[in-house]
Amino acid sequence: MSTENSQSILVIEDQELNRKVVRILLQSKGYKVIEAVNAAEALVCLAQEVPALILMDIALPGQSGEELTRQIKANPDWGKIPIIALTAAAMSGDRERLLKAGCDDYLSKPIDTQEFLHRIAHYVKGSVV
Repeated sequence: MSTENSQSILVIEDQELNRKVVRILLQSKGYKVIEAVNAAEALVCLAQEVPALILMDIALPGQSGEELTRQIKANPDWGKIPIIALTAAAMSGDRERLLKAGCDDYLSKPIDTQEFLHRIAHYVKGSVV
């Protein structure tokens, strides 16, 4: 496993268009983007490199992002990585449920690009909005 890269962000999202939007936004600010489309790919990525931040889609195929968040937070190598839930599910109680599952923050889709970049900068040390 490589050492932590303060500028790498793991994006776990199954929809290509959503990944592309997030990738363009993050790369425009100089972040290294690592992508996974499901829980299994995400775990492989985490085993190879520990990112500074994880952006977690909640509605993933197979294992949900909520379940994956619990799994990541339970792992001593990954438990301290901040996780921001990105979800279109903006129902009453969703934010609280996801924070209880281990997410450090919550953003609903479609994302507000300024707020998105501000939140990323908050969690990734040394980054500038």
